[in-house]
Amino acid sequence: MWQQRIISLRPRERGFHLVTEEVLAVLPELAQVRVGLLHLWLQHTSASLTVNENADPAVRRDFERFFNRLVPQGEAGYEHDYEGPDDLPAHFKGSLLGFQLQLPIQQGRLALGTWQGIYLGEHRDHGGARRVVATLHGEAI
Repeated sequence: MWQQRIISLRPRERGFHLVTEEVLAVLPELAQVRVGLLHLWLQHTSASLTVNENADPAVRRDFERFFNRLVPQGEAGYEHDYEGPDDLPAHFKGSLLGFQLQLPIQQGRLALGTWQGIYLGEHRDHGGARRVVATLHGEAI
């Protein structure tokens, strides 16, 4: 079985956001997959996808603080600066974290660990809605 669709994630403020439930809500076919993979591809270069802690919101705030120290906004000398001071740092953060995830499916559910969730890293001050291409491949139950 192959399925593919575009998921439109609602606009979010800058930071790291759990989007696991938002992604799963538009993929009811996943419940029919015994074993398979869900590939998520973010169609933007100033945001990112990653998997991490899904319980304590402090982890997401710490992620934002860490990446802002790693890639500070307002550094002098960037050539690509005409889209605003947050743009090039957002591209750097996106490349560091990545734009895609490959997630295993077992018995109709994502095989995430107990404390794992899908993060959208919104690296722009005003990034807007984000599109994700979700490709589901697997063997039906």
